[in-house]
Amino acid sequence: MDLFSQAQSLGILTEFFDGQGRRHVTDEAALKIIIEAFPQPTPRRLLDGTVVIRTGQPARSRLGEAAKLPVSWTIRSGDEPIAVGKADEPMIEWPDDLPVGSYRLQLIDASLCREELSLIVAPQKAFGGDFDRGWLLAVQLYSIRSGRNWGMGDFTDLAGLVELGAQLGADGVGLNPLHALFDDRPGDFSPYAPNSRLFLNALYIDVEKAPGFQGGIDRAGLKAVRQTEHVDYKNVAALKWPALRAAFAAFRRGGAAADAAEFAAYRAERGELLERFCCFEVLRHRFNQPWWEWPQEWRQPDAARCRKLLQGSERDEADFVAYVQWLAERQLRACKELAGRLGMKVGLYLDVAVGVQADGFDAWNEQEAISRTLSVGAPPDPLNTLGQNWGLAGFNAPGLELRSFEPFREMIRASMRHAGAIRLDHVLGLKRLYLVPHGFPARQGAYVQMPFDALLAATALESDANACVVIGEDLGTVPQGFREQMVDWGVWSYKVLIFEREDNGHFRDVDYYPPNALVTLNTHDLSTYAGWRSFGDLKTKRSLGIDPGETDEQRWRALGMLDEVLGHNAIHKNDVYSAIGFLSRTRSRLLAISLEDLLGVVDQPNIPGTIDEHPNWRQKIPVALEDITNAVDCTALTTATAERISAAAMK
Repeated sequence: MDLFSQAQSLGILTEFFDGQGRRHVTDEAALKIIIEAFPQPTPRRLLDGTVVIRTGQPARSRLGEAAKLPVSWTIRSGDEPIAVGKADEPMIEWPDDLPVGSYRLQLIDASLCREELSLIVAPQKAFGGDFDRGWLLAVQLYSIRSGRNWGMGDFTDLAGLVELGAQLGADGVGLNPLHALFDDRPGDFSPYAPNSRLFLNALYIDVEKAPGFQGGIDRAGLKAVRQTEHVDYKNVAALKWPALRAAFAAFRRGGAAADAAEFAAYRAERGELLERFCCFEVLRHRFNQPWWEWPQEWRQPDAARCRKLLQGSERDEADFVAYVQWLAERQLRACKELAGRLGMKVGLYLDVAVGVQADGFDAWNEQEAISRTLSVGAPPDPLNTLGQNWGLAGFNAPGLELRSFEPFREMIRASMRHAGAIRLDHVLGLKRLYLVPHGFPARQGAYVQMPFDALLAATALESDANACVVIGEDLGTVPQGFREQMVDWGVWSYKVLIFEREDNGHFRDVDYYPPNALVTLNTHDLSTYAGWRSFGDLKTKRSLGIDPGETDEQRWRALGMLDEVLGHNAIHKNDVYSAIGFLSRTRSRLLAISLEDLLGVVDQPNIPGTIDEHPNWRQKIPVALEDITNAVDCTALTTATAERISAAAMK
């Protein structure tokens, strides 16, 4: 099979047209690396790929032309058969009473050709939420100042934000990704470039609430990190990690029986996955190099070998990793429970990154399903003429199918543990990913088709099981029918005011916005409302040598057009509360309001395409958590959100 035929069999598109209409043919050397990065799928002649069944709907699959009738089939849950049948016609009619879940389907035809593939039985739709219309307070948690935190926002601050949100009438608090980063690399602080999407970032732990904490705080160091303009991750980590280790040592010597029992229960619940994470972290510190350069016996996760390591001389270090994750989970769970007690219908709304760092735990743990030698990105477009390489490893279709989509489900499940809603960053990646081989320019990537229907089914399965709304970040141009398929599966859309404009530039009116969507003024990658109105984003980008893609004249025109649509709705001001009031009138069931917008912050949290030129993911809010109600016009906010005010604020 030639290179291009191999690519086609793996769903790799060898050419595409970019945003400027130019045709790109992927370089053969790059194409070869992409092909080699994927596990080779088993050739199929009976059925073509994963079978998806939706409860309450008739389901059938057409057999391949090469199948020799009759074809016998068995659906298994583990080793247990749950349904069997035989097809004498080239169409299999699936039972209509299969329980929701993920299964293995085994087939054998009259010529004794055998095949095995995934079968997913999913609810008709993802969980739709049990609320009408509400709003969320959106926060970059690291950015929070408070009189008690250790230089960056933590889970106790999050509890304070939950109380603040309830007081203001919100139904939840939205957050940046809380994924685990690298404890020994404080300079790698982007929440969208994690070590693992299955565990939590330990720097958000309130150390003083850790069982075993006995004080001994470096007061001078603490004062210094609290007073910095931007989060000083290096010095925050230098304070927190020794304090956590000291707390762990005291906990091991004589922690309360109830805490010890809770810790043991957490370890039992997270099971082998937590064991592998502890093992990985111990090995990562021991070898201090990427996992593919480790000694051969550790390059693949092995349950028995990991268990032996964890019970040997490295036991204390592994127990510490587990202890830290338990603390993070415990404190985040307390925030979720607080939101429930306060009557918030969503609680926590958590963001899920599109990929992981290649040398992190997830890529080591799921080497079939995650391609470490490829980076997720985007092809050239008018704003990024060279294309984009995000430096993140993503899932691949053949590996997911070989693993019955469990790595994807595990990632979704971990994100939903304490969330009432999640946002999938770059949800287009469920249908196709633009992948760039390491060492190649971004324009030399290729689109790879993903099993969209199967991934939506897996998403719906986890959403329903965890009673968690799923919002897909679907900004920009997407393939025809993409959003309709999302809607069909109950995945919500994501609507940003400054993007919702007609071809002539006019802003779309309130009736345009669909019910099952989250609406917002902006995102972390876009200007704040104050920055947009003051041209602050244009000035900042130009000062950094970045083309903002918009002239001052075009911005003036946009501001005028926003005034037009506000006026059409009898809103005669154009301050942030007026814009919030406009979005509040839409049918969309969730409205996210950023804390930066309420505080009039001009600079945005992140400018894509910059690293050190701009303080991405480091900016602190200008006032302390304790003073936010004095800095926000609470009366104007209550008026703007009156149509969707939470019952929590009425108590």
